[in-house]
Amino acid sequence: MSYIPPKKQQKAIASLLPIVTFIKPYKWVALLALLVLLITAGLNLSIGQGVKFVIDSGFIAGSKEQLTQAISGLVVLISLVAVGTFCRFYLMSWLGERVSADIRKAVFNQIVHLHPSYFEENRSGEMMSRLTTDTTLLQSIVGSSFSMALRSALVLLGGLIMLLVTNIKLTLLVVACVPLTLVPIMIFGKRVRKLSENNQSAIADISTYAGEIIQHIKVVQSYTHEEKEKHAFGGEVEKAFNVARQSIKQRSFLIAAVIFLTFGAISVMLWVGGMDVLEGRMTGGELGAFIFYAIMVAMSVATIAEVYGELQRAAGAASRLLELLQIDSAIKDVTEPKPMHYGNEVSIAFKNVDFYYPSRPDTPALKDINLSILKGKVVALVGPSGAGKTTLFELLQRFYDPQQGTIEFNNEVITQVSLTELRHSMGMVPQHPVLFSSDVWHNIRYGNPDASDEQVIEAAKRAHAHDFIEQLPDGYGSFLGEQGVRLSGGQKQRIAIARAILKDPDVLLLDEATSALDAQSEFHVQAALNELMQNRTTLIIAHRLATVTHADVIVVMDKGQVVDMGTHQGLLESSVLYQKLCELQFDKAQSIESVTT
Repeated sequence: MSYIPPKKQQKAIASLLPIVTFIKPYKWVALLALLVLLITAGLNLSIGQGVKFVIDSGFIAGSKEQLTQAISGLVVLISLVAVGTFCRFYLMSWLGERVSADIRKAVFNQIVHLHPSYFEENRSGEMMSRLTTDTTLLQSIVGSSFSMALRSALVLLGGLIMLLVTNIKLTLLVVACVPLTLVPIMIFGKRVRKLSENNQSAIADISTYAGEIIQHIKVVQSYTHEEKEKHAFGGEVEKAFNVARQSIKQRSFLIAAVIFLTFGAISVMLWVGGMDVLEGRMTGGELGAFIFYAIMVAMSVATIAEVYGELQRAAGAASRLLELLQIDSAIKDVTEPKPMHYGNEVSIAFKNVDFYYPSRPDTPALKDINLSILKGKVVALVGPSGAGKTTLFELLQRFYDPQQGTIEFNNEVITQVSLTELRHSMGMVPQHPVLFSSDVWHNIRYGNPDASDEQVIEAAKRAHAHDFIEQLPDGYGSFLGEQGVRLSGGQKQRIAIARAILKDPDVLLLDEATSALDAQSEFHVQAALNELMQNRTTLIIAHRLATVTHADVIVVMDKGQVVDMGTHQGLLESSVLYQKLCELQFDKAQSIESVTT
């Protein structure tokens, strides 16, 4: 499904047309709602004739029997209108909620498949605003404003026809005044849309700012910046309020101008019609019916003007949503993936790989990388910060694709194999573990959603996490808070390791996985990792060299290039950079040990 982002010059209705795509699956509900709306509009117009009959056959004729019949008929019509209004409101509101939910799912489904570089250039708060505020605006349009506009348009058209039937002269007077009501719609409509787009952007700014502060509340409080952040957030809120105030003022001018012009025209018509009644050129019932239809026409025009303002606001929301939906991810899954052959001796191979991050196109993150990793071997990546170690992990998992060269997994270029199968074959334990706002079961089972409780517990035991989990208030059912805020750094790391153990991958990617553990926990978890690494290909990003002296191969990186590789002892003799790294760490450790002793 493809979407064309609307241009700024397009009208509001044109901007909202792509939303029809989401209504199509529920076309029968929409058609039934429209049918009920047509019937209800017709019944509304029939009430005018009932008013005429009540006045002429009841009041003026002085017949109690005719008056009773007229009132009874009027009550029946009003009852039918009430039933029709209930059906229309329910069906259209259901449709609005359903379409809003589908749009939210479509936007979220698009977001989770977008390439990571998109999130480097766009704020998460803005995307949250699109998922919530923008879709709520569209729900209001589909579920309420659209039916109101259509009903008002039908009543306007039908009312004008009934006005012509009732009195041509007065109708021409009313029709002559109608173009005047279009002037404020044209003047204020564009302003409302532009201000509404600005308002949505301002709300996104608020969401982003508040989200960052809440996420890093400990840092804010540690630096005693509460008052500063309150003032800054207040400024963002006031900015959004001022934009919203301008939008409200323009919409208020629009509605007030339309109402004044419309009811002013009715007042003139009432004076002319009253003179005709006094001079006997029309009956009181005809004038009553005409006034009824004129009021319906006036209310319809006012409603259309109000809904037009809502459409302008929704047009901005639709533009933002549909622009997001039409973005193509830079990382695409292959249509016909090649099968991976797991019996190959070479597990991973980087061949002449050059890579530049999209946000830093002039600075190479990796340059001319050639690296072969044999199956079942433990390979450590060491080097200064910014050497490109983490970038290798990201390219291997296809979070990015290199600008030059190829990466092979089991002798197949990774761009030619299934993205799901590729990533499923790897288990990642980052330096800073990511936990979800849920319980322990969910966070560990994220590695294998189909795992039984027994398998989850076994994985936790192997990660040396079972004991502290049992001590939590609800054990494995304990809620961990946002990003696992209720756990210590070492506990978070062990949960992440248990998740990787449960996934049981072919390739382990460890980004200093034991860095957040105390000495005792590190010993136990390292033992668990050593067991887990048996017969698996393991890549370790190491900042502490003491943890990787046992590696089969140590790859030394600097400034995005592989400068040397070999065993620990071999590199101590051949690599100047590796010698410096060892001297900095081991000499420091020895000096600390001598002081403590």
